[in-house]
Amino acid sequence: MPKRKNTFSSWRQGLAQRAVHAAWSWMQRNGSVTAERPAGFRFGSIGEATRLAFPLGTVFGEPWIRLGSHCIIGEQVTLTAGLMPDLDLGPEPILRIGDGVVLGRGSHVIADTTVTIGSDCYFGPYVYVTSTNHSYDDPHEPIGRQWPRMEPVEIGPGCWIGTGAVILPGARIGRNVVVAAGAVVRGTVPDHAVVAGAPARVVRRWTPDEGWQPPLRTPAPVPIPDGMTPGQLRALADLDEDAVARLAALESEG
Repeated sequence: MPKRKNTFSSWRQGLAQRAVHAAWSWMQRNGSVTAERPAGFRFGSIGEATRLAFPLGTVFGEPWIRLGSHCIIGEQVTLTAGLMPDLDLGPEPILRIGDGVVLGRGSHVIADTTVTIGSDCYFGPYVYVTSTNHSYDDPHEPIGRQWPRMEPVEIGPGCWIGTGAVILPGARIGRNVVVAAGAVVRGTVPDHAVVAGAPARVVRRWTPDEGWQPPLRTPAPVPIPDGMTPGQLRALADLDEDAVARLAALESEG
């Protein structure tokens, strides 16, 4: 037989759930890091409207980390400057992040030597950027005890870095580059390229003379015109293919 429902117990459980969610929302709002809050004072600089979401990942070397304006740093994102906390890294910043950068949840940016991320870059979740690689020169010494190799990393402005991508030491990624999900990038990537694979290779590139090669398979999305109302958008969504074709023909005649 089904058990009788305890209305009072169910009510208490619902109340407890709402209290937990309310408390977690309060912690997310008040635990985030901005330039105006005490935790933000530790950073070399944090620009206007930049926010590091709570809970943070591992963060150290803050005096050598500079964040631009209007950045969104997702939950559990690790940002480190230097091999370990409490080192004196000199007068210059080690990790520079430009304006309007988005770092997805769980991403890591490990700057043991300089890492630069240009403005308006968007990272999916769990992207890993590092300027350090383990070395294994000595076959008799555990790899974790051997001194690592370090090379600066530079990611140009306007890039899109897909979920789970890995950017290795010495990578130089150009402007407006798409890095596919799961790609492993090392070396130099030219501007306006799409790279994929492990190791990553260029699978598509734009040049002024040839455009996109290989050509794009789908037309570019058309931005929503300024002043378009929600009602007008709903009306457009209800049009069938014949109606859209007639409208396009009228537009071309006009």
